[in-house]
Amino acid sequence: MSGIPAHTLNDGTTLPAIGLGTWPLDDAHAERAVLTALDLGYRLIDTATNYRNETGVGRAIARSGVPREEIVVTTKLPGRHHGYEETLASFEESRRRLGLEQVDLYLIHWPLPRVDKYVDSWRAMIKLREEGLVRSIGVSNFTVEHIERLGTETGVLPAVNQIEMHPYLPQEELRAFHAEKNIVTESWTPLGRGTGLLQDPVVVTIAEAHGVTPGQVVLRWHTQLGALPIPKSADAERQRQNLDIFGFTLGSAQMMAIADRVPQRTGGDPEVHEEF
Repeated sequence: MSGIPAHTLNDGTTLPAIGLGTWPLDDAHAERAVLTALDLGYRLIDTATNYRNETGVGRAIARSGVPREEIVVTTKLPGRHHGYEETLASFEESRRRLGLEQVDLYLIHWPLPRVDKYVDSWRAMIKLREEGLVRSIGVSNFTVEHIERLGTETGVLPAVNQIEMHPYLPQEELRAFHAEKNIVTESWTPLGRGTGLLQDPVVVTIAEAHGVTPGQVVLRWHTQLGALPIPKSADAERQRQNLDIFGFTLGSAQMMAIADRVPQRTGGDPEVHEEF
């Protein structure tokens, strides 16, 4: 991980400042992508039960030759397994598919407020952490209200909240809350998939000024805001570019220009989105 900064979580563990997303790769493509990424220096790999590629990710980790203790593996609990006992059982299935004794970061994938079992799942995840089966626990797509409820009912706040974040959805309020509570913001869809962001003239001009790619500019924007992007790529050269974002700095005017756009959400709204 030389040259890659790290975030210290509120439980004392650390995460590399950038990771590899694996959705929507199947097992075979995920295995190849993760092998390449680990060889390039990535040490944070993100998967989920609902990505259906935990087996491929696990194979790559086993084949990579990188010491297991250097790799941070994230997976996520699907909506259909919300509930205390269901979460414990689902975790065992994930652990078996990954072929790992311990998962480094375990997240609730979506809150599903209508189902209203995310607090029960959170209690199970606290148990998994206490037993040493999970190193850190967190959530994904949770709002301030959802996180506050976890804290009120269990006394334990997430170490991470993985949310949709990109220049069309900079998530200022949620990031400010995270900072106050010492929760790391992870960015999914960090490059604004489907928005045309990487062809935007403002982003392209900034990239040319720094001699980097538009993608590198946007990922650098995330890290300078204190967020942790997890871009998905199965292409070795793009993976290399995505990792190489710590050798330049965006100016404050450039940072503001990048996010000066009409808000646009590309994924589900956490208040109503249901994914089982």
